[in-house]
Amino acid sequence: MNHPLALAIHGGAGTISPALMTPEKEFAYQAALRESLEAGYEILRQGGPALDAVEMAVRSLEDNPLFNAGRGAVFTHEGHQEMDAAIMDGRNRAAGAVAGVRAVQNPIRAARLVMEKTDHVLLAYPGADELALEYGLPTQPAEYFFTEHRYTQLQEALQEGRMRLDHSQALQTATPLEEPAAFPNEDPKKKMGTVGAVACDQSGNLAAATSTGGMTNKRYSRIGDSPIIGAGTFADNHTCAISCTGHGEFFLRAMVAHDISCLIEYCGLSLAEACRIVVHDKLAPVGGEGGLVAVDAAGNVALPFNSEGMYRGSITPSNLYIGIYKD
Repeated sequence: MNHPLALAIHGGAGTISPALMTPEKEFAYQAALRESLEAGYEILRQGGPALDAVEMAVRSLEDNPLFNAGRGAVFTHEGHQEMDAAIMDGRNRAAGAVAGVRAVQNPIRAARLVMEKTDHVLLAYPGADELALEYGLPTQPAEYFFTEHRYTQLQEALQEGRMRLDHSQALQTATPLEEPAAFPNEDPKKKMGTVGAVACDQSGNLAAATSTGGMTNKRYSRIGDSPIIGAGTFADNHTCAISCTGHGEFFLRAMVAHDISCLIEYCGLSLAEACRIVVHDKLAPVGGEGGLVAVDAAGNVALPFNSEGMYRGSITPSNLYIGIYKD
């Protein structure tokens, strides 16, 4: 029996409003999201596995400097990129992840390499980069990851002595042991720029993939939820596939992706209801701003977020959807 095909993607969440967006930039984001959807869905349409589809969709976003992943990754305090990624196969819960890679063109490919070629789940820099080189994954010099916009963000953050989420004006003090609960200095332009994808293929197999450049001006090799299985990324054929975007520390503490899976498995909730409870009832009250994309083996899709907007899209045999703001 062929299952309904479904693919969903995200490119970051936060306070994204039409008033802060030019028509040209909005068109560019929509085109990039469509390109990612079409790249991943073509694999599903041809009978390919969900795992290949989510990797391809994320690679498309990593190659686009609009998004804080791969080529568009933000700068660290030291002036380079430290990128994280994870991928998970819902058939058997196989998973791979990398943290802090600096030269790999597509960190999601390195994550899959960890899953398929090692006995491990998570590798960090420099070992993750060494593995990628050993297996011949494409790498790039520092110039490839340099964008003027990201560099300007770093200079602004350095002047303030703070850390910021994606390329917003929203700054957070970079004190390693103190984290403000309510982000009092945040500006309405805040965005959190992780990218991710989830998919259901014709066999009902699920997969999830997530990739990010983290936070501008981050220090001490900070790692968020994206490469952590069960927090920012999760897939299990019996429940759902999840890829998250938001302020990683909150998503880590709540183990968001696995929490949604547990509500489906143990409580019998629908995908939509499980996502709603975690995103709106659990995360939002404690300041956990962001969202996620989710899919189950019946081809149901959920794109919940508790911020003003989220770059997102989904595609099924009967519908193509792309959104940025609240509907």
